[in-house]
Amino acid sequence: MDRRDVLRAGGGLGATALAGCLGSLLETDSSGIPPVLDDRPDAVYLPTHREGMAMVGSAEAGDYKFALTYSYPHRFWTVTGEDVEKQSLLDKHDAHVMAVVWDPESRTVLPDTGLTLEIHDADGDLTSEEVIYPMISQTMGFHYGANFSLDGDGTYDVSVSVGGTSTRRTRGFEGKFGDPASVTIEWEYSEERTESLAFEEFDDAGAREALSPMSMSFPNAVAPDPLPGKRLGEAESGDAVFVATALDAADFGGDGTYLALSARTRYNEMLLPEMAVSGTLERDGETVFDGPFERALDPELNYHYGAAVDGVESGDELTIQVEVPPQTARHEGYETAFVASSETTLSVE
Repeated sequence: MDRRDVLRAGGGLGATALAGCLGSLLETDSSGIPPVLDDRPDAVYLPTHREGMAMVGSAEAGDYKFALTYSYPHRFWTVTGEDVEKQSLLDKHDAHVMAVVWDPESRTVLPDTGLTLEIHDADGDLTSEEVIYPMISQTMGFHYGANFSLDGDGTYDVSVSVGGTSTRRTRGFEGKFGDPASVTIEWEYSEERTESLAFEEFDDAGAREALSPMSMSFPNAVAPDPLPGKRLGEAESGDAVFVATALDAADFGGDGTYLALSARTRYNEMLLPEMAVSGTLERDGETVFDGPFERALDPELNYHYGAAVDGVESGDELTIQVEVPPQTARHEGYETAFVASSETTLSVE
């Protein structure tokens, strides 16, 4: 059932009959989207609904490949520090536009690129220029997205640009992704086509689980499994999971051991970028490392947090401190998770 069918049924059948059509219908707002749950857990949870997505197109420029997609306009939450703010729908919004950028060789999704998006009409006039947010969702993982306004059905040119990343790049990524690049993708927009996208509501919204990732023609930001190197173990902090691995620091421009932390979500193992992470490594009650873990991009480790330490041994205790939670916007189901700064301890295997 698509959302237009939901709204049409709601207008003619009433809430009781419509609930029978869907299995269970929550009261919807004027956009046809169920309201935010009052009793959401402070964790990952099953959202009230799932919205379909359509592909606009893809293009390649410089070190990057881009994909552009869209869905219904929908609410999301932005994060500043530990403050979470809902971005509500406006009547002027026509679509939620999403972009993903990745390395075409390794298919590594690239956060921290400073992506911007502009939409021009067939005459070349600027139609919409919104702040596009780095964000995470249960079905797509990390991407960039925002609600956009258009001037009705027609052909639009969407310019997608990145400014390059300042995130540390290691091994095969050294020297890549530092330069800006831009592509233009043509979009034949139709309100009818948008309103015909799939729309599904859930009886058990609020349950401690997550939607499955979508099958897409482009990569999503799922954490590598297994990680390269010697696996040291994992620890959980809320619904964030940290998997630690040790590699030769000489391959990363340092001495000793390169200790890498792969931060991912519970359930789908989606990568959690844009955090500030520090750690303390102790051996027999003595501190052998105490400091920050730097954000880094690697063709095998993917997006991770790394530090050079003077060796790691079985029985060591690694305390991981999330100083700043992921500074990404959230789709519903993630907005109450990964917010508070927290600490967790990993015992090295």
